[in-house]
Amino acid sequence: MVNSSPAVAAHAEGEEIEVLESTDVLPVAPEDYDPENSGFISTERFRDLLAAHGSELDPHKLEVLLALADGNADGKICYQDFVNLVSSEDELEMSNKRSNSFRRAILQGSRQLRNSALREEVGLGLSRRLVRHVAYETLPREVDRKWYFDSYNYCPPPWLMLAITIAEVVVFMYYGFQLNRWVLQVSSPYFLKGPLPYHPQLRAQAWRYLSYIFMHAGIEHLGLNMAMQLLVGVPLEMVHGALRIGLVYVCGVLAGSLAVSVTDMTAPVVGSSGGVYALVSAHLANVVMNWSGMKCQFKLFRMAMALVCMSVEFGRAVWLRFYPPAFPPCPNPSFVAHLGGVAVGLTLGVVVLQNYEQRLQEQSLFWIFFSVYTLFILCGIFWNIFAYSLLDVKLPPPP
Repeated sequence: MVNSSPAVAAHAEGEEIEVLESTDVLPVAPEDYDPENSGFISTERFRDLLAAHGSELDPHKLEVLLALADGNADGKICYQDFVNLVSSEDELEMSNKRSNSFRRAILQGSRQLRNSALREEVGLGLSRRLVRHVAYETLPREVDRKWYFDSYNYCPPPWLMLAITIAEVVVFMYYGFQLNRWVLQVSSPYFLKGPLPYHPQLRAQAWRYLSYIFMHAGIEHLGLNMAMQLLVGVPLEMVHGALRIGLVYVCGVLAGSLAVSVTDMTAPVVGSSGGVYALVSAHLANVVMNWSGMKCQFKLFRMAMALVCMSVEFGRAVWLRFYPPAFPPCPNPSFVAHLGGVAVGLTLGVVVLQNYEQRLQEQSLFWIFFSVYTLFILCGIFWNIFAYSLLDVKLPPPP
């Protein structure tokens, strides 16, 4: 390699020192470099410098940064590796998601962390064990698992999925007492009269395309959705944040109601299955695509159980849709919202969950799927405005 350390030392008070100062990291004196002027510093020496100057890096973060800097996995860091490391850390300070330069740094060479795996750590408290469990449930790479383990501090907590679930339970309890019915509430004549469920006669009330998630056909419907929402949605929110998971969830909900309005035009919609199926299908697809990297225990059995739960809930919805309605001519709620959620999960959702280490706005695939989704939403809006009258659809009377 070209001898680079004399140039660094010669410009210590010039341009090179400005680069270091601009990143607010520890200055490295010329004598700290390799005495043979090879242009390298050992990772052990670099670790000693950080410790000596009181750097406040967590142990796992230090390991990740050293692995990133050591492009040849040979225990040495050259000056350019150090600059790449500093740039990556600065970008991480500004955002929880890593940028393209950080991703390139990961992909350069074979970086293998030298410490033991995160799973082998002992003496962790309950909260930290939960974070470690979530990391192995959702992330396929050890480097990401360690980074997440050191970065996550429950602030903010996974409030979105919990808030939606609590709201659904409160609404269900309210209607349970109002209707004096807990199983198959949909069979009550007053079930669809509220302001929340989607009904084709009331499709001009735009909020119903989202608010229908707070109504459920019965306790069996709420129970299955709530279980999947908490067991899958909360861990995903802990890792990816409320903004990303909320995006997938809301897109699944909206796609579900619009899919019903396009394909099952006379049916109402209730339940959070569109959003739940978007999250669960995205997570299962991510597990399959990263099968060897996913280290969660009993993953085959648990994936099979998730598919069984989804199939049972979908089968219940199909049965209910074609079961003779209690108050014809209004049919029972549609099952098509489930399929709309799955479509969102397998496209937009997979892109979101696959890119823990990168900002979504830097992903071309994200913009492709988001553009397709936006086009679908626009087509669905125009369909609801014009198609019903053009096709002369015979709608059930309003509730």
